[in-house]
Amino acid sequence: MPDAGVIAPQRAAIAFILGTVVLDVLAFGLIVPVLPLLIQSFHGSDIASAAVTYGVFATAWALMQFLWSPLMGVLSDRFGRRPVLLISLVGLGLDYVLMAIAPTLTWLFIGRVISGITAATYSTAAAYVTDVTPRDKRAAAYGYIGAAWGIGFVVAPAMGGLLGQWHPRLPFWVAAVLTLANALYGWFVVPESLPLESRNTFSWRRANPFGSLLLIRARRGLASLFTMQTFHTIAQFSLPSVFVLYATHRYGWSLVQIGWTLGFVGVCTAVVQGVLIGPLVRRLGERRSVLAGLVAETIGYAGYAFAPNGGWFLAAIPFGAFGGLYSAASQTLMAHRVRAEEQGELQGASSSLMGLAGIVGPGIFSGSFAFALAAIGARLPGLPFLIAALMTAAAFAVALTATRPQHEYVV
Repeated sequence: MPDAGVIAPQRAAIAFILGTVVLDVLAFGLIVPVLPLLIQSFHGSDIASAAVTYGVFATAWALMQFLWSPLMGVLSDRFGRRPVLLISLVGLGLDYVLMAIAPTLTWLFIGRVISGITAATYSTAAAYVTDVTPRDKRAAAYGYIGAAWGIGFVVAPAMGGLLGQWHPRLPFWVAAVLTLANALYGWFVVPESLPLESRNTFSWRRANPFGSLLLIRARRGLASLFTMQTFHTIAQFSLPSVFVLYATHRYGWSLVQIGWTLGFVGVCTAVVQGVLIGPLVRRLGERRSVLAGLVAETIGYAGYAFAPNGGWFLAAIPFGAFGGLYSAASQTLMAHRVRAEEQGELQGASSSLMGLAGIVGPGIFSGSFAFALAAIGARLPGLPFLIAALMTAAAFAVALTATRPQHEYVV
C-alpha cells in the first residue's frame, strides 16, 4: 500500500498507476507461455524455424521500445501524462485483439511490432509518479511499481498457461479485455498529473533515441548515471535469456521446478520492492542504497554462476532481489537531475535504454552460454551469470563517482 504520509489525492493517483502496471504485466505475461506455441503452429513441426522466428519477434519488440519510448516521453511532457497513458492502453488492447485473430504469421508479427510501440505505459507511469510524489517518498513509490511488476510476474504466466490449455489464442482475448477495461477505468477516474505551466514544447530532436542523448549530456551528472544504468540493465537480461536452459542443463530441473523458481523470484521481488525499499532508502539514503543494491545483485549473479546445485541457486535469489534497492534509488537520483517538464523525456530515454538492452542483452548471454557449453564444457556453464556479475560490478565502480551529490532541480 502507498505510504500513509502521502496525501489522499496522491494515494489515489499512485493506486491507479499501480493498478495499471499490474494489469499491464498481467496482460503481457498472459501471452508469454502461448506466443511461442502460436508461432510454432504456423511452422508445423519445424521447431528450429519457430525458435528463430520467436527470436525475431523478441528483437522487433525491443527495437520498437528503443525507437518509440523517447517519443512517448516527450509527448507526455507536452500534452500531459493522462492522454499518452490512455492512448497507449487503448492501442495495446486493440493490438491484443489483432494478435488474437491474426490469420497469418505476418499479421502476428505486425501485431507484435505494434505492441512494442504501444507498450509505453511504464515510462509514462514512472513520470506520473514523479509528478505526484514528494521527492523524499519517490524511492518508495518507484519500489511499489517494481512490486507491481513482481506480482504480475508471479501470476500472469501461470494464468496464461492455464488459459492456453483451452485455446492458444484465449490469453490474447483475456489480455485485450484487461487492458481495455483499465483504459476505460482511467478515462473516468485518473486526473492529469502535469499542470499546464510545467509542460514543455515538443521537439522532434528530443523525441528520438539519439536526440534524447541531448538531455543526458545537458544535465550535470546524468551521463554518468546512465552509464551506470546501462551496465545494470544489460545484466538484468541474463536471467530471462538463459535461465530455463541453464537450470535444465546444470540441475536437471523440470518445467514445474522452473515455474516454482520463477514464482520465488517474483515473490522476493515483490517483498523487497513493495515492503522494504521505502524504509531502507530512508535509512541509508539514495547513494548508499544504490551501492548496496549493486553489491547485493553482484553477489546474486555470482551465486547463480557458481551454485553447485539447485539449493545454492535458490539461496542466491534473495540477493538478486535486493538489486531492487538499486533500481528505486537510482531512478530517484536521475529524476532529481532534471526539471519537472523533462520527466517524461527522462523516462522515455530510460525506457529506450531498456529496449536497447533488450536487443543486445539476450545475444550476449545466450551466446556466452553456447560458448561455455561448446568451448569449455562443464567447467563454467554459469558463464552468462558471471558476465552479469562483472557488469553490475562495473556499474558499482561507476556509481562510486556518479552518485556523489550534484546540482539538482526542484521537482
